[in-house]
Amino acid sequence: MLPHLHSGKSSVFSHLLCGPAHATTQRKDQLATLCLTCAGWEVDQAIMKEEDRVVVIRFGRDSNKECMVQDEVLFGIAEQVKNFAVIYLVDIDEVPDFNGMYELYDACTTMFFYRNKHIMVDLGTGNNNKINWALPDHQELMDIIEIVYRGARKGRGLVVSPKDYSTKYRY
Repeated sequence: MLPHLHSGKSSVFSHLLCGPAHATTQRKDQLATLCLTCAGWEVDQAIMKEEDRVVVIRFGRDSNKECMVQDEVLFGIAEQVKNFAVIYLVDIDEVPDFNGMYELYDACTTMFFYRNKHIMVDLGTGNNNKINWALPDHQELMDIIEIVYRGARKGRGLVVSPKDYSTKYRY
């Protein structure tokens, strides 16, 4: 029997994982609380049951380098955001239930939910539904999660990122 998801406050970082990805013991030890699962139902439960915090879900391929970078950043900020966010990692090859619904075609995608509602973020890229690249800066990701939390608590379904990620001015 696989362990059940922790949705309590003591769970800083929950990891939804199937298969051989992140297979090293050291890597698993770094990823605080591990919940081994292959069921989309448990992802749904994580989104639906959390009442007070933002649910941050990194969908992607666990073996992908970009995902590993994002996972390290998420692990690095998990303790600082534990009062207003809970973080889950979902391998889209092992849990394909959401691939069509959320158009999960990228190697690394981060999405936000609050009280069973998808919270969109205007990053200046035109795609407000998700972040489909790894954010290597810990502070930037913490700022985005905090903006999502503050906006979602006020009933907003769309929040504006503190930084514009459009490529308009990059040469």
